[in-house]
Amino acid sequence: MIRRTVFTLIAWLCLSGVGVAQTPAVTSLTFPTLTGRVVDEGGLLSAADRAGLTASLADLEARTTDQLVVVTLKSLQGTTIEDYGYQLGRRWRIGQKDKDSGVLLIVAAAERKVRIEVGYGLEGTLTDAATKLIIENAILPAFKAGDFPGGIRSGADQIAQLLRGDAGPAPRGASQGAASQVAPSARPSADTPVWPMILLGVFGVGLLIFCAVTAGGVCRGIMQILFLLALSGRGGSSGNRSPSFSGGGGSFGGGGSTGSW
Repeated sequence: MIRRTVFTLIAWLCLSGVGVAQTPAVTSLTFPTLTGRVVDEGGLLSAADRAGLTASLADLEARTTDQLVVVTLKSLQGTTIEDYGYQLGRRWRIGQKDKDSGVLLIVAAAERKVRIEVGYGLEGTLTDAATKLIIENAILPAFKAGDFPGGIRSGADQIAQLLRGDAGPAPRGASQGAASQVAPSARPSADTPVWPMILLGVFGVGLLIFCAVTAGGVCRGIMQILFLLALSGRGGSSGNRSPSFSGGGGSFGGGGSTGSW
């Protein structure tokens, strides 16, 4: 009985030692900070590339509420891109909480790996087969040619197209025909009323005359008010800073596809 107890204790200690030895491999993973819809830790994109992608991904979320984030990595830190991908998705909590509608387009150039990581709620739309086709047809050809920005843009566009429910890019002739039908309505009509502009001009001239005649505090007060309004309007639209971005509380379970080049 004592011998059996000692043997059990030794076996438990050995298994515990194995578990402890394996723990650092999991907990040692570090993840980049979610600074926006495009996190270019790997340095594969220019400022213009990042800005264009960010605008496109913001438009996608505004239309569908789905969150698509592009991330390039310096390294997978010794783990697989599949393991890193779903853990990163859970860490960032991409996608809406009640819908799990998040997607990650992950590029690890050092390991020559790319992955589309799909949240639980979008696995029916972005199936493994669909994401595999996007990787093979839209992303890998560009990556093999050394065009990382082009491959990332193309992959993100294809993902967004599926999420929006688009059937696919329209034929060249059809798109040109649609453009020719829309263009006339977009042009200003000859019947567009011009009286608001006339009133604005009359008001401006009257204000100048009033200021010239009175030269008093009232005029200065009006000008200060107009100046403050102009500043407040400029503050609302100044700079290139976009509103802060964060995940919506979504979760991931390992759905998606991986490619190599």
